[in-house]
Amino acid sequence: MTTDHIPHTRNDIYERVTSQIIAAIEAGAGDYRMPWHHDGSAITTPINVASSKAYRGVNVIALWAAAHMAGYPASIWGTYRQWQELGAQVRKGERGHLVVFWKIADRRCDDHDRNGDTDRDEAGQRMFARSYTVFNSAQVDGYTPPVTPVLPEAERIGRADRFCAALGIDIRHGGSQAYYRPSTDHVQMPDFACFRDAVAYYAVMLHECGHASGAKHRLDRDLSGRFGSAAYAMEECTVELLSAMICADLNLSPEPRPDHTRYIASWLEVLRIDKRAIFTAASRAQEIADWMHAQQTDAQRDKLSGAV
Repeated sequence: MTTDHIPHTRNDIYERVTSQIIAAIEAGAGDYRMPWHHDGSAITTPINVASSKAYRGVNVIALWAAAHMAGYPASIWGTYRQWQELGAQVRKGERGHLVVFWKIADRRCDDHDRNGDTDRDEAGQRMFARSYTVFNSAQVDGYTPPVTPVLPEAERIGRADRFCAALGIDIRHGGSQAYYRPSTDHVQMPDFACFRDAVAYYAVMLHECGHASGAKHRLDRDLSGRFGSAAYAMEECTVELLSAMICADLNLSPEPRPDHTRYIASWLEVLRIDKRAIFTAASRAQEIADWMHAQQTDAQRDKLSGAV
């Protein structure tokens, strides 16, 4: 294979990416393990080998799902040509994985529009999708992933604590349930001792702070969906993806949670009905992640710059 950009219609892209993520969720549903739960090591944000930049939005979830299904140990990706330019070679017979990039359409994109390849974002701008095939570093010869030192857990937990504190959200403790209450604009968390470990505590806190980001004076999302509704499932999926994204940035690896069982079925139902749903949820999760990072001090952002 020598062509990095593969022509797909918009619906092809939605179908292929959604099917891959559904398969990964179904594969782990028995023990509540989602594509963003890794065994034995911290989740890492997928990085492009040529640019050293992190993938964003639905590509993060798609590449996590691919790594989860194939058991790739590293999260470094590149197109066939990018690996070739580094002097590495994708092994014969290796199967690539789809990523998609959206660009703002202009007048020259009329052909894309007629072919059904354009869409509109929430601001109403016409967008068109380009899909690329990428390969993991485990699929190539002639490349050794760099050894990235992982901070001691105590230091990573300290960073997570400072990260959450910088969000400026009212966080209260007590009781047995974690939730965000829009009427009082506060997050309620059980006491720290109620959680299995510190990583579980911060993963849940980030989930609930994700809900809080939807307040009108923050990102202004519709939080009126009731349990069992598609809107509720979408919001839960969005903030669960957000929690995973930020945990990856903080090099924290949350364990599967048995209480996910009531969400997994509704997530799968939404994804099967609407092939665009995971794209929407991931885009919203990325927006929340960007907002959370924007609340950090310059010094905190500098420390996280390698993963953001």
